Amino acid sequence: VQLVESGGGLAQPGGSLRLSCAASGFNFARYGMSWRRQAPGKDQEWVTGITHDSSNTYYAPSVKGRFTISRDNLNSTLYLQMNNLKPEDTAVYYCAADWSRERRTLGQGTQVTVST
Repeated sequence: VQLVESGGGLAQPGGSLRLSCAASGFNFARYGMSWRRQAPGKDQEWVTGITHDSSNTYYAPSVKGRFTISRDNLNSTLYLQMNNLKPEDTAVYYCAADWSRERRTLGQGTQVTVST
């Protein structure tokens, strides 16, 4: 199983970034996926999730209305569109394959920094 995130970087407050996660080594279309993040000195937190067939999406209250998760099952890719970024969104963002409620595999992460 391999999950490779890309698209992180520096953005100004109010700006946008789009993260991608290229998945391989498993049947991507069968599993729910999610994005998680970890800010310096804080615990890792769940940000958003999507069902295997994109029929349902879920968001943490802190990002609802600003972030959009999507997936392309044909190309085994997960996306996170982040708009109206805030300094508190600064974190390492991880793509996760959700095998069950308790078990997941994470990628290596991509840094997102929101600052002037």
